[in-house]
Amino acid sequence: MALDEVLVNKIAKGESLPCLRFYGWQPAAVSIGYFQSLLAEVDTKRCEELGIDIVRRQTGGGAVFHDDEVTYSMHIPLSLNLVPVKILESYQRICQGIIKGLAPLGIEAQFVPLNDIIASGKKISGNAQTRKQGMILQHGTILTGVDVDKMFEILKVPDEKLKGKLISDVKERVTSVKQLTGQGFTFQNIVDTLITGFKQEFSEVEFIDSALSEEEIVQTEELAVKKYGSKEWNYQR
Repeated sequence: MALDEVLVNKIAKGESLPCLRFYGWQPAAVSIGYFQSLLAEVDTKRCEELGIDIVRRQTGGGAVFHDDEVTYSMHIPLSLNLVPVKILESYQRICQGIIKGLAPLGIEAQFVPLNDIIASGKKISGNAQTRKQGMILQHGTILTGVDVDKMFEILKVPDEKLKGKLISDVKERVTSVKQLTGQGFTFQNIVDTLITGFKQEFSEVEFIDSALSEEEIVQTEELAVKKYGSKEWNYQR
């Protein structure tokens, strides 16, 4: 989360190139939407018992359990005209990179407004977006596996009596790369095919591998502690 903020600031000032990055979560974590109440959405005690991190995102949306997945973030200045200005159309353009990336794995996926990707009628990717400083930051998850029971151990539900039905409903509505393919692709396998998908969708762009600068690393580590690791940020609602 801290790196996303640093990159938005750097790219907006022209001090860094537009960025597409992929990452995983170690340990597993819950990210909550910018406008959510952490205590209302997450069982913080159970997270502590299971060693699961908690962080508030810059973007809106609901609480998300991050574990067996590939996560991406894309930072693009609107001035480059690579992504439509209209929100729905911008989601669709960026999500096409994921859809094209999943195809070589044998997964036929479709974009579903506002910000989901489905395969075989079930959700495999959720996405969120924020705009600031003339930039689009969009990030999302591609589920490689899914443990719904564990997810509901740490996410609160309005009525405990309905928890069993909710778990059953989510299992019917959510899928993963493993479930769809029956194969254990590695994290890097999936990242590589997603990179290819984004290159196909954004064929007008030259993609280059680029490491973070020392300044970006220092700023990210500082922001991670002072902001995203603080109770003031994570428990503000």
